[in-house]
Amino acid sequence: MYYDINKLFTIGQFAKIHKTTKKTLMWYDEMDLLKPAVIGENGYRYYTYYQSPTLETILMLRELNVSIGKIKTFLSKRSAESMEQLLKEQIADLENTISHLKSIHQTLTVRHQDLATLLNMDLSRIEIVEKKKCYLAVVPAREENIEEEIERVLAETQKQKLRRLHDASYGSVISVENLYQGNFNAYSALYIEIPAPISKEGLQIQPAGKYLRAFCKGSWDKLPDRYKEILAYAEQQGLTLCGYSYETGLNESVIEHFDDYITQIEIPIINQVTGT
Repeated sequence: MYYDINKLFTIGQFAKIHKTTKKTLMWYDEMDLLKPAVIGENGYRYYTYYQSPTLETILMLRELNVSIGKIKTFLSKRSAESMEQLLKEQIADLENTISHLKSIHQTLTVRHQDLATLLNMDLSRIEIVEKKKCYLAVVPAREENIEEEIERVLAETQKQKLRRLHDASYGSVISVENLYQGNFNAYSALYIEIPAPISKEGLQIQPAGKYLRAFCKGSWDKLPDRYKEILAYAEQQGLTLCGYSYETGLNESVIEHFDDYITQIEIPIINQVTGT
C-alpha cells in the first residue's frame, strides 16, 4: 500500500502535537490502544492526522484514570452511549475519591489540632468543656483476650468503610456509677468515633453538652488515681457526673515509651442550674 510521506507524522512530531511523549505512544502501541499508521522499512513509526481524535480521546480518558481495559473496550465499539456510561462511572468514582479526601482532610485537621494542644496543654488541669454530639461504633467489653477485642473493633471499622483504624478516634468507656463505687477497671465497652458516618444505623451517640475534661499521663495503671482526683474536684465544685467516662488515647502514634502516653478523659456533667 502506498502512503504519501507528507501526510504522515513521525512519532516525535505526533507526540509534540498532542503534548505527550514518544514513550507514551510506544506504550500505547504495545497495549494495542493506538497502532502507528505506518512502520517504515527503517522501523520508524508514523501516524496520520486522522488518528489525532483517537489519541486525544485516549489521553483524556487516561487523565480521568480510566483503566487500559476499559479504554480498549470503548475503542472497540465507540459510541456516544458508551462514552456517556464511561464518564458516568468515572464521575461516581471521582465523587467517592473526593469524599475520601474530605475525610482525610478532616482527620488531618483534627490530628494537627490535637498535637498542637498536646504541645501546650497543662496535664494537671481539670476543666469544663462544651462538646458537640458524636457518633460512636461501640464494641461491648468482654472477658476475652485482646486479640479478639481488636478483631471486633476492626470489624466495626470495616462496616463504616474506614480504610484504617487511625482514620477515626477510639477509646474505652466506663460508667460513672462504677467510678463512684471505686470500680475503676470495670470498663463496659470500646468505642470508635466515626468522623463522617456513612450510615448512622447501629451507631450510638455521645451526647452534646458540658463535660469535665482531664488528662492522665503514663500507663493505664495510673488512671484510678487520676479518677480519684477528678471525683474530688467534682465534689469540691458541686458538680454531678453522669453517664459514662470516655477515655481516648491522644499521642500513641508519636511516642516511644508508654510512660509518655496521654489519655484524655471526658465525663458528662449535670447542669446544676437546670438539673439536666
